[in-house]
Amino acid sequence: MNSRVVLIIGFGGLLFLMAFAGVDSLQTLRRIQTSSDSIRENFLQRTRVLERVRSDLYVSGTYFRDYLLEPEAGKAEGHRYSLLETRKDMDAALIEYRSSMTSQEAVPFQRLTAALADYWKTLEPALQWTPAQRRHYGFPFLRDEVFPRRTAMLHIADQIRAIDESQLTEGKELMNRTFSQLRNRLTITIGLTIGLGLLLATFVAGRLLVLERATTAHRVELQQLSARLVAAQEDERRAISRELHDEVGQALTGVLLELADLNRSIRARDLDAVGAKAGEIKTQLESSISVVRNMALLLRPSMLDDLGLVPALEWQAREVARRSGVRVAVDARQVSEELPELHKTCVYRIVQEALHNAVRHAAAHTVNVTVQQDPRRLDLDIQDDGKGFDPQRQRGMGLLGIEERVTHLGGTFTVDSRVGHGTRLHVELPLNGVPA
Repeated sequence: MNSRVVLIIGFGGLLFLMAFAGVDSLQTLRRIQTSSDSIRENFLQRTRVLERVRSDLYVSGTYFRDYLLEPEAGKAEGHRYSLLETRKDMDAALIEYRSSMTSQEAVPFQRLTAALADYWKTLEPALQWTPAQRRHYGFPFLRDEVFPRRTAMLHIADQIRAIDESQLTEGKELMNRTFSQLRNRLTITIGLTIGLGLLLATFVAGRLLVLERATTAHRVELQQLSARLVAAQEDERRAISRELHDEVGQALTGVLLELADLNRSIRARDLDAVGAKAGEIKTQLESSISVVRNMALLLRPSMLDDLGLVPALEWQAREVARRSGVRVAVDARQVSEELPELHKTCVYRIVQEALHNAVRHAAAHTVNVTVQQDPRRLDLDIQDDGKGFDPQRQRGMGLLGIEERVTHLGGTFTVDSRVGHGTRLHVELPLNGVPA
C-alpha cells in the first residue's frame, strides 16, 4: 500500500512537472511572441511616420525654393499650394506619431514640433512676397533661414529615430532576458524531473528486487507446503489404512471366527453357547460400525449436510469433551442455516483443527468457540487456555491449512498467542447476499 502511494505521488509529480513546464513554456513563448510583434509593429509604425515627417520636411524645402525662384505667378502659386498640402500632411503625421510615442521621446518630440512651428512661422511672411521680393530676398532667405532650420529639425528627427532604435534594442534585450529565464526554468524543471525519475526508478528497482526475493521465498515456501501437504495426505491415508486394517479388518476377522464357532455350536445344538457367541458377534459388529462411523465423520460429517453448521459444531464439541475431558463451549449467535456450503465447511474444519491442536499440542482445559454473523461478514473466534506458542516461529500444517481455506474465501485470519498465555484464533469471512 505504501509503495502504491509512493508510486502514485511520484508519477503524479512527474506528470505535474512536465505539464507545468509545458504550460509555462507555451505561455512564455506566447508572451514573447506578442511582445515581439508589438515592439516590431510599434517601431515600424513610428519609423514610417517619422520618415513621412522627414520626407515632408525635405519636400517643403524644395517647394519653397521653387516658389521663391519661380518668375511666373501661376506656377509660383502652384508651388505655394503644394507647400501648404505638405504642411497638412506633416501635421497629420505628427498627430499620428504623438499617439504611439513613448515617454522617452516626449522631450525631443516637443522640440521637433516647436522647431516645425517656428519653421512654418518663418515661412509664412515669404509666402506673401511679390515676384520682385522673391527675386531679391529669395536666395539669402533660403540660405540663412530655411536650410539651417531644416537641418536642425532633421537632426532632431534623427535623435527621435535613435531613441526608437534604442527602444527596439531594449525590446530585444527584454526578449532575450525572457528567453533566458524560460531556459533557466526549463533547466530546473528538467533537472527535477530527471532527479525524480531516477528516484522513482531506484525505488521501483528496489521494490522489484524485494518482490522478486519475496516471490522466490514464497515459491520455496509453496514447494515446502506442497511437499508437506503430500506428506500429510500420505499420513492421513496411512492412518485410514491402519484404522481399517487394525480396527475394522481385525474386527471382521474376529466376527468370521465367531461365526465359525457359532456354526459349530448350532450343529452341536448348544443353545447357551449360541446365545453367548451371538452376543459377542453383535458387540464386535457394533464396535466396527462405530469405528467406520467415526472415520466417515472425520472425512465429512453427515450432520453438517443434514442438520446444519451449529448442530455439527455442538456435536464436535461434545465428542472432543467426551474423548479428552476438555471443556468445550460453543456460542453461535444468530447464524443462518442458509450459509454457502464453502463457508460452513470452512468454519467446521477450522473448529475441528483448532480443537485438535488445543487437545493434542496446547494441553488446554477449556476452549471457547464463538460464531457471530452480521449482514456483511461471519466472525469465528476460538480461544483456549493452553500453553500457547510463538506464531512467528511455529506454524504447522494445520494453521497453514486454515489460512489457505480463509484466503480462498477472501477472508482474514489472525493468530494471537504467547507462551504460557493460551491461543486465540480469529477469522472473518465476507458474506455477499446471505440472509442473517
